[in-house]
Amino acid sequence: MTTLPRQAPPADWLVPDWPAPAGVHALCTTRAGGVSVPPYDSLNLGTHVGDEPAAVQANRNTMQSAVQGRTPGARATFLNQVHGVGVAHLDLSTPNGTDADACTTTTPGAVCTIMVADCLPVLLAHRSGAVVGAAHAGWRGLAGADGRGVLESVFECFKALALDGKALAAINSEANGWHVDEASRDGVAENTLVWLGPCIGPEAFEVGAEVRSAFCDVDSAAQPCFVPRAGAPGKYLCDLAGLARLRLQALGIAHIYGNNSTAPWCTVANASRFFSHRRDSAALGGSGRFAACIWRD
Repeated sequence: MTTLPRQAPPADWLVPDWPAPAGVHALCTTRAGGVSVPPYDSLNLGTHVGDEPAAVQANRNTMQSAVQGRTPGARATFLNQVHGVGVAHLDLSTPNGTDADACTTTTPGAVCTIMVADCLPVLLAHRSGAVVGAAHAGWRGLAGADGRGVLESVFECFKALALDGKALAAINSEANGWHVDEASRDGVAENTLVWLGPCIGPEAFEVGAEVRSAFCDVDSAAQPCFVPRAGAPGKYLCDLAGLARLRLQALGIAHIYGNNSTAPWCTVANASRFFSHRRDSAALGGSGRFAACIWRD
């Protein structure tokens, strides 16, 4: 594992504003701080979008050095995301390019990393600080099949780790606020914190009837997340972050922070700060990827 010169992240990057437990760290990059040229300017982290490989590696090194500035020896793993529901359990040796759209870890310094450019990055942390995770939630992965999508999949793995005896043995229950809810029999959901990062917003995300059906046929509560688009029969404006909040709440997770579906979180509307595949690919010939990441000491 390579240790890079440590540096502070650019001021433009997002640091989640949430009550994460001591020893849990999270960052979300923006376009700022990299070396890529247009249309990937400047901190493109994706190797699959047509950018120069050397520039992408330099950009990834910038992110790695910012991560290691907080936790020496930490290492981000970049997944091969396929808009599915697969979950990888990370340690410090998990290779880049592992096929998965979500990841979890209990290993100190193993950085769960999700790349996006309109899809929703989701970060999870247990109040104990023993378990963290992340998910890539585009509409396909979020919908999944029969109501089980990427958030249900990652929380299933996250919950198993939180209840594992080895993880619990390291937890000071009283100091970390861990408690068991007799009604749920485990208390994991009520002790899980979630942060939603930037994604395409509800004023920009036009979808067809098939996308609406994928959610509303399973849960009628999703209907308010789809607003018919004026003058476009069969088209809807979709609130992707709102759909994620519904799925998380259905899992019993109430402590949800970050993206509240307002304009500052929209990747399409904030061109100087965020990459957007939908906005840039047709107009400019390509778009970079930014990343949200989470890890524990």
